[in-house]
Amino acid sequence: MRGNWDFAVVWVIFAGVLTAVRGGEFALDYSKLSGIIIPGFASTQLRAWSILDCPYSPLDFNPLDLVWLDSTKVLSAVNCWLKCMMLEPYNQTDHPECKSRADSGLSAITELDPGYITGPLSSIWKEWVKWCIEFGIEANAITAVPYDWRLSASKLEERDLYFHNLKMTFETALKLRGGPSLVFAHSLGNQVFRYFLEWLKLEIAPKDYAKWLDDHIHAYFAVGSPMLGATETVKATLFGHTFGLPVSEGTARLMSNSFGSSLWMMPFSKNCRTDNMYLKHFFGGSRKNPHTYHCDDQEYHSNYSGWPTNIINIEIPTYRGVDAYPSVCEVEQVNMSSMECGLPTLLSFSAREISDGTFFKAIEDFDPDSKRLLHHLQQYLGDPVLNPLTPWDRPPIKNVFCIYGIDLKTEVGYYFAPSGKPYPDNWIITDVIYENEGSLFSRSGEMVEGNPGVTSGDETVPYHSLSWCKTWLGPKVNITRAPQQEHDGSDVQVELNVEHHHDTDIVPNMTKSTKVKYITYYEDSESIPGRRTAVWELDKANHRNIVRSPVLMRELWLQMWHDIHPEAKSKFVTKAKRGPLRDQDCYWDYGKARCAWPEHCEYRYVFGDVHLGQSCRLRNSSADLLLHYV
Repeated sequence: MRGNWDFAVVWVIFAGVLTAVRGGEFALDYSKLSGIIIPGFASTQLRAWSILDCPYSPLDFNPLDLVWLDSTKVLSAVNCWLKCMMLEPYNQTDHPECKSRADSGLSAITELDPGYITGPLSSIWKEWVKWCIEFGIEANAITAVPYDWRLSASKLEERDLYFHNLKMTFETALKLRGGPSLVFAHSLGNQVFRYFLEWLKLEIAPKDYAKWLDDHIHAYFAVGSPMLGATETVKATLFGHTFGLPVSEGTARLMSNSFGSSLWMMPFSKNCRTDNMYLKHFFGGSRKNPHTYHCDDQEYHSNYSGWPTNIINIEIPTYRGVDAYPSVCEVEQVNMSSMECGLPTLLSFSAREISDGTFFKAIEDFDPDSKRLLHHLQQYLGDPVLNPLTPWDRPPIKNVFCIYGIDLKTEVGYYFAPSGKPYPDNWIITDVIYENEGSLFSRSGEMVEGNPGVTSGDETVPYHSLSWCKTWLGPKVNITRAPQQEHDGSDVQVELNVEHHHDTDIVPNMTKSTKVKYITYYEDSESIPGRRTAVWELDKANHRNIVRSPVLMRELWLQMWHDIHPEAKSKFVTKAKRGPLRDQDCYWDYGKARCAWPEHCEYRYVFGDVHLGQSCRLRNSSADLLLHYV
């Protein structure tokens, strides 16, 4: 995934004691709020659980030493570091000489590589914790439950009983706090949470499943979720993605392809599904072939499996007198260094052909990683709990909020060719196809034909994948577009009761100023009784940084405050205006020579302030200001 690290995190805020109010509704006790943070891919520190002597380096690995991430050891002892990071590709066991395990506690997820320089660069949830403190959340109310993000979901449960522990965490919180939870998931964390919901179906009695969810989960916030996968997973699999580390792409590919989680976010078609294992398990269906993967007619009548373009275009070597796909025995008789001597054949593969294994079978004779990746893929397709490479229907949770960034240049397709070098550097990227604000173009800037969406993704996950959660909305939707920054409501646009047809995108008939970043809210006007669904699109919000965005944190807190207040009458928090909620939101207006938002902010110097804006502070407490949003 893009950026120094792709962070996937699930944040569960436990909302405390329920207090009955008029009309049979419930309000949550704000003073009882607490949180659980469950990080995802590459967002948890891993520590050594072995003693490893590193030759030619003064740095060795001892128990509890940082492995992910210690940039010093990556630079000075990369071979030792790889032994501690890599897993056996087929059975996901540790390297014989080094074992690593996920760290525990909040320190495991706030900064991956603590230090004066490396700390801010690897910061994840540090800012989020600061927000919790500012809004009165106690230190013992925030708990991190990290896991080994190198493993697939099934291995997480098999080796670490991760989902058993997660279930116990929910149940313990209910007993201690007396109320249900808010779930906040980012990136791969959404897929972890999805697997948990399916695993739970097989863990408790069917008649108790819906009640368990209602008792333990009040709302679910899905942020930057790769609902239909992410194309950058393909690049990491064939070429390598360094996460910003000082290693080669080939080394990064070697490492990531040893992880069972490497295919968890592989792109797939929205038109293909597997049988419902839950129904077969409880209602006596045939288990002879329980993992049938089938696609509807739309898959074969649409281009590119519904994606903007073919995701992989690859040149396959052709030998004189031999087909493009020679058998293994024929390949063994040919010197692999002569692959480039024949004229190559350009083959294209859609999302469906990637997720069902067609692509990996096509390059099996030319890439030694294909057999290992096919093995991983079969583990996903045959998972008795869930095949994650299938579209996700709305989870049966009372309140669901799907949040993501848009309007950034995002990779949606690649051209690969043989490099002439040995594995793992045997492929090169010859071109990249991007989507950007409703158009497709190549790395050279030439326009490309395809099926671009109305806008683009978040720089990591394409819009087509992010926006799948719009299918979760009801038949009528209210749409509101407002500036992301504090505003007085003069630039707010509203469309009410817009018709929404399932499996189709919703495009608002609204304008945008090129100088303003907006947030567009899609909220159910009609929905299933007792259920709410909303989608928030944030202009120019980067996939990684969205979880650190003050705009997202502000909107989340306002929605939480609205939900817990007994006098709230609307289903969703008002969008009419947005004012400052913290001292940091106040600033100096040089044009008017005063603090901006004078009704909320005032000039109040405190010893140590170094500029005028720092001396602008709230007139009233945050709690008083929140009353404007009931």
